[in-house]
Amino acid sequence: MNYQVLARKWRPHIFEDLMGQSHVLKPILNALKMNKLHHAYLFTGTRGVGKTTIARIFAKSINCEAGITTLPCNQCSICQDIDAGCFSDLIEVDAASKTKVEDTRELLENIHYAPVRGRFKVYLIDEVHMLSNHSFNALLKTLEEPPAHVKFLLATTDAHKLPITILSRCLKFHLKKIPLKVMVSRLEKILIEEKIEFELPALTILSRMAEGSLRDALSLTEQAIAYCQEHLTAELVGEMLGVLDTEQIFKIVEYLMANNAADLLAHIDKIHEKSVNYELLIDDLLNILHQMAIAQIAPAAIYTDQYDKRKIQALAQKALPEDIQLFYQSGLIGRKDLAFSPDFRMGFEMILLRMLAFQMQPVASAQTSVSSQAPAAATEGGGRTNQVTALAEALLSENVDTLNHQSATSGDSPEKK
Repeated sequence: MNYQVLARKWRPHIFEDLMGQSHVLKPILNALKMNKLHHAYLFTGTRGVGKTTIARIFAKSINCEAGITTLPCNQCSICQDIDAGCFSDLIEVDAASKTKVEDTRELLENIHYAPVRGRFKVYLIDEVHMLSNHSFNALLKTLEEPPAHVKFLLATTDAHKLPITILSRCLKFHLKKIPLKVMVSRLEKILIEEKIEFELPALTILSRMAEGSLRDALSLTEQAIAYCQEHLTAELVGEMLGVLDTEQIFKIVEYLMANNAADLLAHIDKIHEKSVNYELLIDDLLNILHQMAIAQIAPAAIYTDQYDKRKIQALAQKALPEDIQLFYQSGLIGRKDLAFSPDFRMGFEMILLRMLAFQMQPVASAQTSVSSQAPAAATEGGGRTNQVTALAEALLSENVDTLNHQSATSGDSPEKK
């Protein structure tokens, strides 16, 4: 028996199996119950969230031998042929490879003929935004007033590229990215059915990397099954994807808060051996800083499912709000500039060192330092603090002119400072 990939094997066959899209399913199910069907539907959303899957289930619902229903039987010849991709009255078109107006005209040549087996002839056009302007014009009139036996189901990842004349003739449904909890639950159910051993944190990592796409999550899971030899652990999955354990990222935050450059660089040297993806590492660091800022202002509003909330709250209690904002802004700007660094590790280390360079000093230590100095020294120290603060503001606003002016007036370079 030929092996079937998980994304195809576990494709939903009824509406109830679709996850995270209740806002789309509700109006479709109600229309099927009342038998008030529109002639054109447009499904939009990122890849792998169920656009063509919903379209195929809809095609089964309106053509099932049991009648128009919200629950196709999946047993009759029509349902089985639609699942197998060989139903003559379901015409699937990949607009990415059929962009010319001649292709569209050829597609519409037989539209007035009655369906061969089903109640409706269904045209499923995937990636419809790839059609040319001439193709849209050829489709326009038919899309507005199709024969009674024809339904159009359009799917696209870029709805903004469709002409407004096409959009105005369709019922539009935007599919959301699948929430992390829902995706983890789905992967857990699938792996149990497949009899694959796993750790729950490993599934969380896979779901995070999928970025709301269940198909991507299943593809990554299949890769992880091969990499981990059918025993998915957080350590091996993180190693495969170049993702660090959250405890390692919490250590980075702790070293930053303690202004401990030596241990921080030693920690980076240690994690570099794991072939870490530094872009993902910055993303994780920014996420944690974001949640720490929320924890300081409104602890009950922490919503992350990816990290230990108690750990975030503990770190937030020890950090100055100014430091968190500075770290976040430095990381945000640094992530954009990371691609221009000679080496990703070098760029990441410079981001962290920049955070340390402009970190606010604790109030108590600052007062002690000022009180122990002579008036002249205190004045000089205050001026230097003002200079550092001005440099930090210039850095975070990316104002190069301000940096150059500061350097020229002080007679010293920012590096020497």
